[in-house]
Amino acid sequence: MIYRKSPFIKLLILLGFAFLIFLFGLFPAAIQKYYSTGFYPYISSSLRFISSIFPFAIGDLIYVALIAFAIYKIVRFYKNRKQLKKQDKIIVPVQILNSFLILYILFKIVWGLNYSRPGISHELGIGNKKYDVKELVLLGNYFVEKTNSLKLQTVKQGITPKYTIKELETKSAAAYAVMTNRNQVFSYRNPSVKAVLSPWLTSKMGIEGYYAPLSGEANINTNVPDFVKPYVTCHEIAHQLGVAYEDEANLLGYLTAVNSPDVNFQYSANYEMLRYILFEIRMKSPEDYKTLYNKLLPQVLTDFKTEKEFWRKYNGEMFGYMDAAFDRFLKLNNQKKGIDSYQDIVIWLWNMHKKELAVLSPKS
Repeated sequence: MIYRKSPFIKLLILLGFAFLIFLFGLFPAAIQKYYSTGFYPYISSSLRFISSIFPFAIGDLIYVALIAFAIYKIVRFYKNRKQLKKQDKIIVPVQILNSFLILYILFKIVWGLNYSRPGISHELGIGNKKYDVKELVLLGNYFVEKTNSLKLQTVKQGITPKYTIKELETKSAAAYAVMTNRNQVFSYRNPSVKAVLSPWLTSKMGIEGYYAPLSGEANINTNVPDFVKPYVTCHEIAHQLGVAYEDEANLLGYLTAVNSPDVNFQYSANYEMLRYILFEIRMKSPEDYKTLYNKLLPQVLTDFKTEKEFWRKYNGEMFGYMDAAFDRFLKLNNQKKGIDSYQDIVIWLWNMHKKELAVLSPKS
């Protein structure tokens, strides 16, 4: 009798914990004080220390093990379905619900509560003033010139370096150390950057990199073009630091990579930001988009073409499914815009650079 009651007792306990976590998430200031800058850094740093011992992505193995366990349970249930008793038809669903609740609680504790922290742009003193089309085009022109200039510097150095994962980790950590002197938000201890176990599968899913909350690892798709990797690494490290929102991880990734002493990191950051800006301009002013596009150096255009051909090579229907799934995941975690939140970085870029742009703006 005790055995039969235990799943229900467990359910009540887990529901209680899940509800308390949900309530805690309704108070951003408390999340920031007691979790994001209190408890979480110790969890994250400890996970990175443990995972850094292994040369491979243990997070991927954890996910594979969880999927394999779920499949095993489903197959076992199907084989034994005729032997199930009436009460099992209630107990089994309860056990499944308990498993989901455990994963939810674990996810929230080791990282997910960061979705409820206050916006990090405010902490960095970056405004949210919206731009008009003319200002957006001015921003686009600024980044075209900057990206062109950095590309010429990389060309003078020779071929873009083919970074190893260790080099990406070391150089990214060094760039974060530079930014830590400006703001403790960038403090990064016990680096742990890993190559994904299956670059082919990750590429098919349309993923450049991802953060593994259960292992604390920043996982990089080593198949992506080399000029993309520095920025992707800095972006994923931002997630390790508790920056959950994609737009905010873009912000930290950009600020870190662009202030790196490595010119290839600087180019990678500006190249990625230019893509976001040009996308926005193309939607709002196609003629200005064409003008700016024609200003790009042939070498930069080659990089655009290389990246486009890369994704065309790997992406099929799966990309659309993963895109939709990730969009849904973001919306469930307080990002109402879903994958469109990636474009919010353009607003911050405008606010960060508007003083420089005011000098360049032609007087009316």
